[in-house]
Parts: sequence; structure tokens; C-alpha cells
Amino acid sequence: MFQWLRPRKGTAEALTPASNQASARWLRPQSAAELLAIPHRQALIEQIWQRTAVSPAQFALLYRAPLERYAELVQLLPASESHHHAHPGGLLDHGLEIVVCALKLRQSHLLPPGSPPEIQTQQAEAWTAGIAYAALLHDIGKLATDLRVEDQHGNRWQPWHGPLHQPYRFRHLSDRQHRLHSAAAGLLAGAVLGREPLDWLSGFPDLWAALLLTLAGQHEQAGILGELVIRADQASVARALGGDPVQALAAPRHALQRKLLDGLRYLLHDVLKLNQPEASDGWLTDNALWLVSKTVSDKLRAHLLSQGISGIPERNTTLFNILQEHGLVLANPEGKAIWRATVRSDSGWTQTFTLLKLAPSLIWEPEQRPPPFAGNVQMEAIAEPTETSDAPAQGDASPEPPAPMPQKTEASPGELFLQWLREGLLLQRLALNDAKALLHTVDGTLFLVSPGIFRRYLQEHPEATHNAQHEDSSDWQWLQKQFERLDQHRKRPDDLNLWTCEVFGPRPGKRLHGYLLLHPQSVLPSVPFNNPYLRLLGDSARAISDAESLAVTLQTDTPPKSPTSSPAATQAPHATHTSADDVP
Repeated sequence: MFQWLRPRKGTAEALTPASNQASARWLRPQSAAELLAIPHRQALIEQIWQRTAVSPAQFALLYRAPLERYAELVQLLPASESHHHAHPGGLLDHGLEIVVCALKLRQSHLLPPGSPPEIQTQQAEAWTAGIAYAALLHDIGKLATDLRVEDQHGNRWQPWHGPLHQPYRFRHLSDRQHRLHSAAAGLLAGAVLGREPLDWLSGFPDLWAALLLTLAGQHEQAGILGELVIRADQASVARALGGDPVQALAAPRHALQRKLLDGLRYLLHDVLKLNQPEASDGWLTDNALWLVSKTVSDKLRAHLLSQGISGIPERNTTLFNILQEHGLVLANPEGKAIWRATVRSDSGWTQTFTLLKLAPSLIWEPEQRPPPFAGNVQMEAIAEPTETSDAPAQGDASPEPPAPMPQKTEASPGELFLQWLREGLLLQRLALNDAKALLHTVDGTLFLVSPGIFRRYLQEHPEATHNAQHEDSSDWQWLQKQFERLDQHRKRPDDLNLWTCEVFGPRPGKRLHGYLLLHPQSVLPSVPFNNPYLRLLGDSARAISDAESLAVTLQTDTPPKSPTSSPAATQAPHATHTSADDVP
């Protein structure tokens, strides 16, 4: 079925000269007919026609014309400098391959998801075209962000100038930014697709939104359309690099592995500090990337939670195991994820750390890899594995201690917590009235499930926990006290703080404890209808004192038993009390 995706013996050698050789000579612009006349490209176009199942006239308008405009625009430019499809014409080959892959995947889905059958039938052709267009254009932004193309007169060509008409040559920009090409794809969509297809697709709001999000690189927000493009891209890249494209196509949707990998790449690009002689989060050597284990795990968890991704283990040791199981970190000689090493800089600074070891190729393409560390990382004997990875041993934390909280700040810890609630609800990172939610609308206001909502905040902001070191309480209790000091919660008639809500419906008799906001508009501009499955208990019901509530919540100050349980769902395991998971 996927024979066209299988590596052909001798093809890579014949089509992959060094990129500096390709850029050193002048290339003649070719017409779309010439570019697409190559047999393997003709075979790809034939498969696109078979999978779209439209009339010849419709295919010419909706598919062949955009493919021809795409071919004329990308010419013989490569898809990368030295990674996948780096040969002349690689961007054109990659574009055609990913369209075929995406259309193959599309056949297994009824779109738009969850719509009545008659709607799916009416919109079937539009969704097929939208998926094909998103796949075709997903890398076209590289023309504007990754390459410098000039003609024989020395003028720089930009893709919005239209197709090339003079001999040209190109080179890859050394300062190009990773993934910036995704944001540039929308610049060229109109030039490739044409007016009629765009007018047609804009009449389907859900599809139109998903297409725009995909072109902007927001694949997670684009739903199924973004997911199909990602998987099709993986299949095409796997074929080019000699891998198994069928296995790539079969990858599970929204795989945890990809979320973890994307999070690591984000941290390495925008957050973590590398190769500094001191106060560094990691070091890149010639053959490995070494990251301080506790630092990277805390920041990775915080980043994923801030993106609304649940199911991230609360314990670092569990997270290390998951990273190892998914092949994202390399095992030490004893088969464990943690390495122990001494880092020495040329200036004489030295420090011992517990580290995670990654393959640099996992994070960067070869041309984007930073220079190596001017020092050395020397392995040491590995101690017996313990649970101390969650807390830094002496010398095992990042050498840069967290900066102390200024004595005078514009916002108190409690106010920062409320600001986080406001932003989380606005951006829909925090669920409201869902089965696993820690926030519910009850009695016309917002109900904050305790201690889960405070623990969730500290998981996203581990840097805040050092503020609790002067308090005789655990971190979440310290934050809870900071919130109470704001006097932004509604007191019970008996002047106690915690309210009780009873869950009724499919799971009656369960209870939640938490706070009611006095002014919900401060974090929720408009309060929706009350959660129909929660009922606020009054004085006539069995009320619990703050002391009893504390006794219940103290039971939750232990790690969850399941490595895949969501931190957002951690609540009090009590016979007459429930977690947010019990809310229907």
C-alpha cells in the first residue's frame, strides 16, 4: 500500500548533493509541467486524485492548480539543509508526499467530528480539501524564514514576489529561528491555493478555523486537522530518513511522547540556560545533552500544566521513568534514567549533579545545534536509586539558587494565585464544572476545591514554594493561608472558611470541600449556571469544622499512587469525601 513511501535503493545518493554544492551553481527556473513530469511525482498526483474522488474538472480546480502553483513557487529548493528532503526539489517532493499521507489518514475519520451524518456528508469534500491544503502548505513558510534566494542580478527573491523567472541560487540562513516557518505559511496560502478554494472553505467556520490554526503552527488547537498533518509529516520524514512510514502513520493521537518532546524543545529554546560556566541548567557536549534532572523535570511539568495538558506525574522519579520509556532520555549503565557527573569549566569551576542525558539530535536539527560546552562532563559512580531525585541533594541542584522573594512586591502570593485563576479561566487552561475540574460554579459564585487547586498552582509555579520555608506547614497549606489573608472568600454562618458540596446524580453521597469566592467577577467576568451535580450544604446538613477539613486534606499530602493520574484531580481520599473525579 505504501510502496511509494519505502526508501528506494540508490535514490538518496542520487538526489542528495551537499547543500553548499546546490547553492553554488545557478539553477534554471522550471515550469510546473517540467517539475511535475518526473515519474514519482506523477505517481503521487495520481494517488491524490484517487483519494479525493472528485471529477476531473473539480480536481483540476481544487487540486491540480494549487499543486502547480506550489511547484512553480518552490522550484528545486530543499525542505531542509541536512535533515529530511535535503536534495534539490526536496520541498516539492515533501509537499506531495505529505498530501498523500494526510488524505490516507483522512479516510478513517468522519468529519467534522461529532456532527450529524447529513452534515458530515455535506461537508466531506470541503474537509478533504482543507486537510490536503494544510498538509501541502505546512512547510512553505521556509521560503520566507529559512532560505536566502537571489537571482543573477544580485536581487534577493522573496516568495511573495511570485514564481522565479531568472536563474537563481540559494543558501540557508544561519540565524533562522526554529518553527518560525509555521507562522509564515499564511503569507503564501493565497498565492498557492487561489481565490476560489479559499472563498469556498471560508464558508465552513469550524474547518476554516482549524485550517488557519494549522497554517499558524497551532496544531494542538487545530484539533483533528492539525493532528492529521502532524502524523502525515512524520510519515514523510520517516520515509526520507530511511524509517518506517507505516509505523509513523499509526502513531496514537496526541501521544504523550510528542507532548513531552515538544515541551523539552520549548524549554531548550526559550527557558533553560546552557553551557554557562556557572548557574547553568545543562551542558551540551559533542555527543550528549546533559540537563540538571530536578530543574528540567520541574520546569517541564510546569510548562505542560500551563498549556492545559493533564496526566503529568507529580513525582519526579515517575516522570524520569516515563521520559525513559518513551526514549526521550538515555539510560545509564545500570538501565536507569539518572546519571551522576561532575561538570568542570575551563575557568576552574566544578560541581557535581544528578543529570538526564539526551541525544542532541532529538532537540535540534544539525544546522541549528548550539556550540559545545567549553569544559568537560565526567561520569561518576551511580548510587543506588532512591526517591531523592524529587529533592535536590547537596550539589545536585542547579548552582543558581532561586532568587529570594523581594520583601516588597506589587502582588502578594495570594493575589498572584487569583491572577493565575483569572488567566487560567480566560485562556481555558483551567477546567470549569468538568468531571476532573477543581473549579465549579456553586450558589452563584466560584467554588475552589481544596487542597487540589492550591497544589495545582504550585505544580505550575514550583519557584513559589521557597516562600513557604518560614512557615510551619506544607507548601499548599502555606498558599491556602496566603489566599485566606486576602479576605476574598465567603465565610460560613459559623465564621469558618471551608464549605462542603455534596455530589448527587450518578454518584450520590460524595462530598467536596473548598472555598466560595466573595466576588467571583474578580476572576470570572460572567458566572455561568450552577453545576447541576453539586449542592451546597447548609447548617442543617452535617457541617465540618476547619479542623476536620484540615485533617481530611492532610491525607492528600502524599504522592498519587498511579503514575498517570492527573495532578489536577488530586483530592482527599476519604470515605465520605470525594475528588473532582466524582463530579459527573
